[in-house]
Amino acid sequence: MIRTRLSFARLYLKILTLLLPACAYFIAVRVRFGFNFLFSRTPPAGLPSYWSVLLLTTIVWAIAAEESGLWNVKQLYAPGGKSRRLLEALAFTYAVVMAAGFLYRQASYSRLVVGISAVALFALASLTRVLFRVFLEFLRKDGRNEVKILMVGTDSFARRVSTSLLHGEVLPCRVVGFVRLPDQEVEVDGPVYELDQIPTFSNGNSIHDVIIALPAARLKDVRRIAPLLESLCVPTRVVIDLGEGVELRDRLIDLGGFHMLDLRPTLAETGSYLFQKRIFDVGFSFLILLVTLPVALMIALAIKLGSRGPIFFVQNRVGLNGRVFPMLKFRTMNVGSREEEDTRWTSAQDPRRTVFGAFLRRTNLDELPQFLNVLRGDMSIVGPRPERPYFVERFLEKIDRYNSRHMFKAGITGWAQVNGWRGDSSIAKRVEYDLYYLRNWSLTFDLQIITMTLLRMFNSRNAY
Repeated sequence: MIRTRLSFARLYLKILTLLLPACAYFIAVRVRFGFNFLFSRTPPAGLPSYWSVLLLTTIVWAIAAEESGLWNVKQLYAPGGKSRRLLEALAFTYAVVMAAGFLYRQASYSRLVVGISAVALFALASLTRVLFRVFLEFLRKDGRNEVKILMVGTDSFARRVSTSLLHGEVLPCRVVGFVRLPDQEVEVDGPVYELDQIPTFSNGNSIHDVIIALPAARLKDVRRIAPLLESLCVPTRVVIDLGEGVELRDRLIDLGGFHMLDLRPTLAETGSYLFQKRIFDVGFSFLILLVTLPVALMIALAIKLGSRGPIFFVQNRVGLNGRVFPMLKFRTMNVGSREEEDTRWTSAQDPRRTVFGAFLRRTNLDELPQFLNVLRGDMSIVGPRPERPYFVERFLEKIDRYNSRHMFKAGITGWAQVNGWRGDSSIAKRVEYDLYYLRNWSLTFDLQIITMTLLRMFNSRNAY
């Protein structure tokens, strides 16, 4: 019953969210032209059809909403970040729509209509989420649709679980009784039953779910308890609490007949990261390399004429899962010893820089060859900036959780970099921002970071 109620709530919110682009374009066309394009079959002469752009907007909006968790019911109750997620999804959607309109010249659309629809979609999505939360709150207070739970366990852990369920915001729950195990203390408020009393419960509407709430030390009792619960014919669930710092994200792997639970799951193993992010990386990198090819050729010529040495600077960096890869850059310094290059930071007035190299570093144009690293699969466009092996070994000893940043592919730009933490700056702060990115990654978040990077491309702090 718990899973069913959550699934239905998510489905209803998903349907409402997917209907919003149509409502937004209805409002936009109505405001702009005074014409109802959804129902009237005879638009005024010269008025373009918006069905194709509506279809594209809905498809892209569905992808962005899924990535941003807009129909994740739990996100409705998140203490913060709701507007940011919505704006990320909106920015990604209309960036794709505007790009498609720019490339597809055979049809013309009013930019004002698209702009009004974006504003309307934001307002409608915000209002929908607020009203849906109000509706869920009404159901919770009404009590008629509450989930009735029989809880196995009577100790302090069971009391904590029951209190959390009773005050749950998404589903109205009521614990109708507790089942005490042998040698277990009773610290709960409510009817308490012994194990041999379980079959006496009615199988009608009195119980919807059975929840086994036992501390980690007593989870071995689950195998003995489970057969006794079969007569109830209701779903049985186990509360798993493996202690502080161990998060479970519903990730079970069945391998060779053994069930393995991810104690340290990473988004880098999800389908959206492995496929959607990779497709975006390849497409975006190919486009950038194509567009900037004339600039890259001029930079290469200037480097060759300006100083002796190769055009590209190749340096080992640490990437995904600690793997070392050769990272490419346009050479910005005079050729020196390999040991110095691998163990020394660049300073504000570094004498090793060439005159043209200082310009490249200040404008970040020296990073252009790294899009080749992205095509090769060594890097992503957005991710934690890769560090040299020498410094990684030093930071591992000094900075807590530094190695966690290697759970994602290294990036050309990142959340830490667009917030000013690059170059000779606080490593602890850089790790803090990198970990925030790892916890909140989405394609729309990547798009936000790319946009911020472009806006600050020629005004980067610590870019020397």
